[in-house]
Amino acid sequence: MIRNIITCAHDGGNYLLNIGPTGDGSIPIESVRILSEVGQWTRGNGESFHGADRCQPSRSRFASFSRKGNTLFMHVHYWPGETVVLGNLLNKVNSVRILATSQPVEFEQNDWKVRMTGLPKIAPALVTTLALECDGEPRQDHEKKRAEKPREGRY
Repeated sequence: MIRNIITCAHDGGNYLLNIGPTGDGSIPIESVRILSEVGQWTRGNGESFHGADRCQPSRSRFASFSRKGNTLFMHVHYWPGETVVLGNLLNKVNSVRILATSQPVEFEQNDWKVRMTGLPKIAPALVTTLALECDGEPRQDHEKKRAEKPREGRY
């Protein structure tokens, strides 16, 4: 459900839920559990999709994206551990933080990637959102970056 919300925000849409009551008019326990978990996640991460703008960055093996202005929100679904890498971003990143806690994240950036380090070994949340403050509207260009990157020992 969280991934669906993020996908809708990325593409400028909205997400409608259809939770049907049981025969006695109550909401099923499983629906309540799921909605409670999503609500808890939203309390710390709602900024990343409420009023979000369309988002061009789209490619990562373990994350999805949304944005608001010059802030790129990287929603990490498959936590890789203490280091997270985002490739082929055209913008300069000014700062990075874990959205739900506002904890600053150390990072280094070169022409091909942003490498965020010092993160927890275990994911802080089901989907952990990193907020990258950029110098302009976040853009990614895989083909341009791939063509510019020097290659050693091509076979």
